[in-house]
Amino acid sequence: PKMPLFSVPKEVAVGTAMLGVAFATGLLAGKRYPFLVFGTSKPHKSIIGKSSPLWQYILDHSLREHPVLKKLRLLTADYPWGKMMVSCDQAQFMANLIKLIKAKKVIEVGVLTGYNALSMALALPDNGRVIACDINEDYAKIGKPLWKEAGVDHKIDLRIKPATQTLDELLAGGEAETFDFAFIDADKESYNEYYEKCLRLIKKGGIIAIDNVLRGGKVLKPRKDDLETQSIHHLNEKLVRDARVNISMIPMGDGVTLVFKL
Repeated sequence: PKMPLFSVPKEVAVGTAMLGVAFATGLLAGKRYPFLVFGTSKPHKSIIGKSSPLWQYILDHSLREHPVLKKLRLLTADYPWGKMMVSCDQAQFMANLIKLIKAKKVIEVGVLTGYNALSMALALPDNGRVIACDINEDYAKIGKPLWKEAGVDHKIDLRIKPATQTLDELLAGGEAETFDFAFIDADKESYNEYYEKCLRLIKKGGIIAIDNVLRGGKVLKPRKDDLETQSIHHLNEKLVRDARVNISMIPMGDGVTLVFKL
């Protein structure tokens, strides 16, 4: 079926226009999830290395980080798997999108220590909420005290169980088309399932951000034995033809696709 040309909600149109800002505010190091939590994938290099002077320039001229966010970022960085955390300016970019569309309900699939959950909670109104999905509570325990310190712990609903189960529970509970934003960054082989469930939960005009869509360039020629990259590649091919949405794949870190539900 043909994609509708002029049925894009105002918020989506503005959000799409805002994508250009991403290139000015940072080509980001995407959040790579640790093998201890989901799957076995190793982190990939970002387009601009974190040791690059240009990277530092981007941070110096765009980052406005809440002091508690910075505290959690530095705390997470002390751990060997800290580099898996979502980049601070990627988190800021998504928080800006959340503010732009006046979001109240968001979903995060893959939490780690909760840096991005905290970033999103700070961007939400006081009655907003983040459904934070993970299967490992140990990492989240690091961030929980800081959620409270920032005064937003009441906005974050951490659910420790397989994300597909949580998403199914939300659907069964009548919450389809009530969420404004979703961020998917967990086990890659389940990305398509996460996407389909989040698409049902997101309202028209809502946004889904899908991380690690470039897989360090492996998507160009996925190996047959690399099931994670194969899954990402198949989803990428599906999304470009999906008439239910508009998309923008942008080279933020390891690649982020923004999906705008029509």
